[in-house]
Amino acid sequence: MVPSNQWIKIKAPATVANMVCGFDILGFAVNNPYDEMEMRWVARTEQEPSIVIINLDEYNLPTEPEKNVAGAALLALLEEYDKPNIKFEVKINKLIKPGSGVGSSAASAAGAVVGANYLVGNIFSKDDLVRFAMNGEKLASGVKHADNIAPCIFGGVTLVRSIFPLEIIALPSPSLHVTIVHPQIEVRTSDARSILRQQVLLKDAIKQWGNIAGLVAGLMKSDYDLIGRSLEDVIIEPVRSILIPGFDALKLACKQAGALGGGISGSGPSIFMLSKTEEIAKAVEKEMHELYAGMNLPHHTYVTNINQGGVEIITDFI
Repeated sequence: MVPSNQWIKIKAPATVANMVCGFDILGFAVNNPYDEMEMRWVARTEQEPSIVIINLDEYNLPTEPEKNVAGAALLALLEEYDKPNIKFEVKINKLIKPGSGVGSSAASAAGAVVGANYLVGNIFSKDDLVRFAMNGEKLASGVKHADNIAPCIFGGVTLVRSIFPLEIIALPSPSLHVTIVHPQIEVRTSDARSILRQQVLLKDAIKQWGNIAGLVAGLMKSDYDLIGRSLEDVIIEPVRSILIPGFDALKLACKQAGALGGGISGSGPSIFMLSKTEEIAKAVEKEMHELYAGMNLPHHTYVTNINQGGVEIITDFI
């Protein structure tokens, strides 16, 4: 257990959920962007709160634990921690913009529980931490889902086979370069979920199952062509893409520039593309810039790769 009052620093990576065809079950972590957090534990009296949250950014997110995704995740952890006289103090600097579609809420929730677990001596498993952090996702979107949380904690590409009971499978993957564009519009996760159909045609389900299986096989076999062919969504993306300006044109331009494929990151509005080389990933970024500049739509882009380690704890800082 880390001594009382000793601060640790946490880097919690952004994540791409769904990976096009794997709605709510597939996701991967990226090296950039990421949130920065600091945490420590101190002894508390009965009158003191068990969680104190301090925002270091401009987003003015709630600091009441019950209304903050990091707080909700920590409350779930504390329910199973057998030493009640402890208080976690958390400083959060969100470098992943809330509502961007690259796992901003997951980074806060996952970073908080990984940091807390480190402080108390790593007594909880990664599966436990995912289970705690999903409470933050439920606060943000109304639904417990782990497709951002799992890769944020495990690193790499993850498959969530089941939520109840929780079963997460870490998948191997070849070297993949990721280009992300975040058009400066807001798409709320809860809104993006509310427009989805509750029933789908059997023929569409069969095609989707084939794409999911093909994508997993492609990742495991390092078969880039199979990965590219499998990055197709016939159920979720056709509905959600109407919320994102220029989506179809952007996707076509990126594939013509050499991208393997891609689609909406999480609930959007960010769009991601996977490429075999950094050179192609940068060419894809250029296409993204040109399209949204032509639409006079402000946007941010990232060229990065898959983060294999997940949330990182840094102890040697002042």
